[in-house]
Amino acid sequence: MVGFEEIQTVYYMVAATGVLVAAIFYIMNLREQRRNIRLTLETRRVGMVRELTKDMQNFEYTRSFWELMNYEWKDYDDYQRKYGPENNVEATAKRGTMFIAMNSRGAMLRKGMLEIEDLYDSTGGLTVVFLWEKYKPIIEEFRRRYYGKHYMRDLEYYAGEMLRYVKARDPSYKVPETLFKYIPDK
Repeated sequence: MVGFEEIQTVYYMVAATGVLVAAIFYIMNLREQRRNIRLTLETRRVGMVRELTKDMQNFEYTRSFWELMNYEWKDYDDYQRKYGPENNVEATAKRGTMFIAMNSRGAMLRKGMLEIEDLYDSTGGLTVVFLWEKYKPIIEEFRRRYYGKHYMRDLEYYAGEMLRYVKARDPSYKVPETLFKYIPDK
């Protein structure tokens, strides 16, 4: 005859096995959930990078970038006379559109929503560095006169991070002094 203690022992073993199976199932479920979250985040990141790439593949966007890079001025006042909103609304709009696009990318980078490698691979790499180098004196004057010290801070951040990224890959890299002006080799 089976005693109460033996039945109780079997019951505890079955209960312990049930708890062990539940714990294993819970751990497996957590792992699967983490994997799904990681895949979702990667998919979202790819989608954001794809959206950023659309700009760079747009003819008008690229044209605006090159026009901005070819603007020439002596100082802030000369810049305003040639490209300010009172005299050249189109130039102001191009600059504003480009600055906002680059600043937005910089904000996403600073917040950890994008990786610098993604931006390098999908948005023309050094374009933000060139834009920052060319327009830094103008942006700094805008900060001083109108917008305060945080104006286009993420454009500046993005350019700095991109330059660090490029220099880490190629320590000999230097931003060209002439930027987009052709100078034949001697």
